[in-house]
Amino acid sequence: MDTVAAPSAIFKPGNTAVITGGASGIGLALAKKCAGYGMKVLAADWNAELLAAIPADVATTYQMDVSKAADWAGFKEKIQKDFDGKISLLALNAGTGAKHSFDSPEGFEKILNVNIFGVFHGITSLLPLVKFSSSEAESESAIVITGSKQGITNPPGNPAYNASKAAVKSLAEQLSYDLRTDHPSVSVHLLVPGWTWTGLAGGQAGAGRDTAGAKEKPDAPWWPEDVVDYLEKKMAEKQFWVICPDNEVTEDMDKKRMEWSAGDVVNGRPPLSRWRDEYKEQAAKFMQ
Repeated sequence: MDTVAAPSAIFKPGNTAVITGGASGIGLALAKKCAGYGMKVLAADWNAELLAAIPADVATTYQMDVSKAADWAGFKEKIQKDFDGKISLLALNAGTGAKHSFDSPEGFEKILNVNIFGVFHGITSLLPLVKFSSSEAESESAIVITGSKQGITNPPGNPAYNASKAAVKSLAEQLSYDLRTDHPSVSVHLLVPGWTWTGLAGGQAGAGRDTAGAKEKPDAPWWPEDVVDYLEKKMAEKQFWVICPDNEVTEDMDKKRMEWSAGDVVNGRPPLSRWRDEYKEQAAKFMQ
């Protein structure tokens, strides 16, 4: 991706970054970017093996289950003890993408617990530390929440994941609105990746791209590093919406897909009309 990231007040030496889902994919790429700026990085993940593979000069690591409130209590204590209770960048990135439908209640519940409550617990537990960090003179803090295009356009086939990411989008919007006056120095950004070559997408899952057993990356997806570069650029532009394209889907295509989805409500079409046979021709013309 040919993008030059603009400077951001968040990415600077001495600042602290706390990243969930930080042992692989986008989370690990963000940890490396932060470390490259001289930031102190704390990467949390449930996978002890992947955490152990992160070099010590990239991040301090912490194993936890983001769906459990008790784990967040211990995580907060570590930040208070080892990082002076300050968070300049909080990236609530942990998530799971397994497919579960209405006939799989246990799997459905797991998706919701990880993807929704992993964000909810992160906000309720660590927002005071983010606010504390931004209260210092001429200081800024940021919260990045990882969503999904599936939480916006809601394609058929994975109702559990789509519902969880739709809820994440709503939480991020509400948080941004709530902080706008009382804590304007805390910015909120909804990171919505395009197709990214990570463990969830069938690509590399560990600390390096040459992970054993990883499939060869096709041309269409971005690398996680591309997503993080795009995120930094949009953060510098003070953008809440970080809707990433990829090498196949353009920003204009994303906008039209979202416009069509919103049009189902406005125009009284049946839900998910873009995928219905009777609307395929009309939707195709709209996309053109």
